[in-house]
Amino acid sequence: MLVFSCDFTTRKDTNDMKTKGMKNLISGIAFIISFVIWTMLIQIIDVQPIGANGTNIGFAKLNMWFNSIICVNMTLYTITDWLGLVPIFICMIFGLVGLVQLIKRKNLLKVDFDIIILGIYYVIVILCYLIFEMYPINYRPILINGFIEASYPSSTTLLVLSVMPTLAFQCNQRLKSITLKRFITIFTVAFSVFMVAGRLISGVHWLTDIIGSCLLSAGLFYTYKGIVLWNSMKSFRN
Repeated sequence: MLVFSCDFTTRKDTNDMKTKGMKNLISGIAFIISFVIWTMLIQIIDVQPIGANGTNIGFAKLNMWFNSIICVNMTLYTITDWLGLVPIFICMIFGLVGLVQLIKRKNLLKVDFDIIILGIYYVIVILCYLIFEMYPINYRPILINGFIEASYPSSTTLLVLSVMPTLAFQCNQRLKSITLKRFITIFTVAFSVFMVAGRLISGVHWLTDIIGSCLLSAGLFYTYKGIVLWNSMKSFRN
């Protein structure tokens, strides 16, 4: 009877991980598709020369309406700009974790799978940033230090919403202390909300820039999480 109970628990846990992995993968793909569609719509719907130096901006009426109810706040912009170093620091911490494992285990294949995938994930986030810097979709509503800058998607929002959830996810997977897990989760949510709201109301981005970043970062994170959970299910079976 005891053996049957243990076997049943094992199958249940395996199925739960498989289900969670699939749900996250499907959600990730759905968000990425939504981002692609959103990006296409921005380039064809209500495009008007309302940007800095007369640059064309999609969803012009929506963006003009939102910018009319907020004011440019360079102090908030500067604060969120500097706080953008926090997710970069987190990337460095996990990079160090992977490096320590590599040195100790002397084999890249023996580094934890989720850490390897996390490194690849961070590289993809950086590539997304570089691609939209090289091929701008929208430009900022204002000049920054006298220069016109690409604004879509919001790079700071993309970085924060792509990296901060991985901190909470990794800590929930690795830490034993429930109190510490809760603290990190609360910090992650609070920091992310402040950063997104700060970029939104600082007046240096269009509303559509922030929406685009939210869609892309959600797509990337859920895809990463789904892959990790799916692999955990396979490892659990083995």
